Amino acid sequence: MRKILFVLFMIFILISCKKEKKAQLPKEKQPRVVWQSYDETQDLAATQKLEKDRMHLKLVNSKVLDKNDIWKILEPELDYFTEEKYNSLKEFILEKDIPSIQQNVKDGKLTYEELTLFYIYRIRKYESDNGLSLNAVISLNPEVVNQARSLDEADKSTIDINSVYGMPILLKDNINTKKMLTTAGAIAFQNNSTENAFITNRLLLNNALILGKANLSEWAYFLCSGCPVGYSAIGGQTLNPYGRMVFETGGSSSGSGVAVAANFCVAAVGTETSGSILSPSSQNSVVGLKPTIGMLSRTGIVPISSTLDTPGPMTKSVVDNAILFNAMLGKDILDKSSIAAGGNFVPATITATLEKKRFGVIKEYLKDPLYKAAVDNIVAVGGEVVEIEPEQTQLPGFLTILNIDMKNDLPEYIKKHAGNDVKIKNIEDAIAFNQKDTLIRIPYGQQLFEGIIKDETTPEELYKIKEDLQKVARNYFDQHIEKHNLDAVLSINNYHAGYAAVAKYPALTVPMGYTDKGEPKGLTFIAKSFSEAKLLQIGYAYEKLTKERKSPEKYN
Repeated sequence: MRKILFVLFMIFILISCKKEKKAQLPKEKQPRVVWQSYDETQDLAATQKLEKDRMHLKLVNSKVLDKNDIWKILEPELDYFTEEKYNSLKEFILEKDIPSIQQNVKDGKLTYEELTLFYIYRIRKYESDNGLSLNAVISLNPEVVNQARSLDEADKSTIDINSVYGMPILLKDNINTKKMLTTAGAIAFQNNSTENAFITNRLLLNNALILGKANLSEWAYFLCSGCPVGYSAIGGQTLNPYGRMVFETGGSSSGSGVAVAANFCVAAVGTETSGSILSPSSQNSVVGLKPTIGMLSRTGIVPISSTLDTPGPMTKSVVDNAILFNAMLGKDILDKSSIAAGGNFVPATITATLEKKRFGVIKEYLKDPLYKAAVDNIVAVGGEVVEIEPEQTQLPGFLTILNIDMKNDLPEYIKKHAGNDVKIKNIEDAIAFNQKDTLIRIPYGQQLFEGIIKDETTPEELYKIKEDLQKVARNYFDQHIEKHNLDAVLSINNYHAGYAAVAKYPALTVPMGYTDKGEPKGLTFIAKSFSEAKLLQIGYAYEKLTKERKSPEKYN
């Protein structure tokens, strides 16, 4: 009897082992996805009928970037990542804020590796489809999956859900990132291999994952005049997921806004001189913060203006914005404007309300039904509004600031922060380089670059222009803020970006809704310098009240 029992036991063990072995067999290797170029003639012809001249496109895809190269080095990581697996992870990732994703990781519903593979798979899925591609991404980090695996080894119970730990972030491709190229979208910078920007190091110190680099308007939209926003020679034409080849993407942080909107990453970082975070955030129904100059370092970022430039977070929610903003803070001794901004913005943000907050409402904008509805919603929960009529003030000399700053600041960046393979030294060199192949390098011209070298404003004249414009812009807001004791002025999209830029005031845009045609709009809150905490609190309370953001239908 004992022998029979022993035999039965051994049979059971063998069967169990076979089942265990079978369970561990690798899944069938998935076929590689290959992007193929196509005849763009029909698509381009359709854009010529659009009302906005800037949407009259000359090309869709880059003539120098094979999109397969974006994900080629990471293809082996996707060999056993099936569509079934991708679909099963959607409920834990798509449209989720950072705290929710972190909680899902803590609960064992996904890992940081799976989160990263999900985004790589998703980017490849859409960017390889010529009917859905958005040209939002220029490159992916070849080491990001291995880095995610390393972060998975940590004790998940100790991880703060309000942190960027393990979160795949895209950086605008004018932000230096080691072991990746930083092109600014320009062929002249195609081989720009650099060290990390200060904010890149801050993100890595906080264990964020740099997923890759986002497309942008070439040279941060300070190259051509009246050309399509979101175009770069390296990345091609960025497209809006809410109206592909119909709506503008906004710029210059076009790829950052589009990638966040289409759920190609948890969040992204953009940069702004005047409107370059606010515009693409509004146009793509995401949250964008343009901080006070000095809150975030600019070291290692391809510049336009050391006077006005700043990086900033672009996210699907205000809480994510606060989290990403926190992760980039830190005083940089190499940036003369940098300050030591400490503290955690998240706790106060997520407990805020609109009750008794005071807002300046621009009377003229009340004709806009979305703006009017936003104001009514604020009043309904105890917010107080004052109608204001700002004077139509010009900003003479604004272009001069950009011209002279870029003339001086770009050579400094190249000297101190660019890679050895960058052969140009200044704007004159860039112009000459572009003229050698205008069809490929500058299909929309380089009028703004040409204007830079013609501008002979002296340092003394420039100083006075900067001083005068700051006074004008601050008075534009302050006369109403101080008279009515306002917490913020309410604007739309990037309508007041120029004033906020030269005033060096922060601005936060939050999804406000969609026009009858489906085009997104943002409600933009503007306040005095170093009011980021207040703006994030107000923005969170407004977002919680209205919940206007919707995922673009074709990218669910």
